[in-house]
Amino acid sequence: MKPDFKQIVIVILSGFLLSCSSDEPSSPITTTPPVVNPPTTNPPISSSVNYLALGDSYTIGQSVCETCRFPEQLKASLNAMYSSTISLKIIATTGWTTSNLLSAIESQKPESNYDLVTLLIGVNNQYQHKSFSVYEKEFPELVNKAIMLAKGDRKNVVVISIPDYAYTPYGKSLFGEQTSTISSEIDQYNSFAENYCNNSQVAFVSITDITRMGLSNPNLVASDGLHPSQAAYKMFVDRMMPKVKIALQN
Repeated sequence: MKPDFKQIVIVILSGFLLSCSSDEPSSPITTTPPVVNPPTTNPPISSSVNYLALGDSYTIGQSVCETCRFPEQLKASLNAMYSSTISLKIIATTGWTTSNLLSAIESQKPESNYDLVTLLIGVNNQYQHKSFSVYEKEFPELVNKAIMLAKGDRKNVVVISIPDYAYTPYGKSLFGEQTSTISSEIDQYNSFAENYCNNSQVAFVSITDITRMGLSNPNLVASDGLHPSQAAYKMFVDRMMPKVKIALQN
């Protein structure tokens, strides 16, 4: 065979083999569809919400601005979250014990039409060295009054734990080595409150650990060196919000 003819045959055979190989089916290319998460939506609530905050200095916001206290911050957060009108009433005064708050509710006679009631009380029982038995008797009374004011629906009540003032510059300077006793007694109050709420199917939110960062994080303490700051109250609200959303669901 002549060289030119041999080269022609090789070219023809190569083309034939290439065409055969191209006819073979190619391996399918598989792709994983992207994961699409559904948009996060807040549960619907009523077009208008009546909120009642019961407590003491921690509720009225001693040493912080009016809009800095936690009930006002909670109201603002709910306004931003929902297209609802949030009305707020506060029954609280610095220094109030459980007895003072019971008397104030009795004298003010608020209506029983609240969609949300928060309760934070007890630090002054401890601070004023009241017998613990007083709290054991009056805290349940306050929870039941809160339920009554919340349209009789325990789901609409959120109880907040007592902050620990031992972890503040004021507490540290005034009580020194006795601060461990303060913390132990506040734990006793909070433990009783939490157990009562759990047994009564009432929401309980613990924020005490936030206030126990007061010495390591001075930004969490107000200018008086004793009460929570605006930043601390913001952390209270963030901790409370899941329970508040449940309370306000239609």
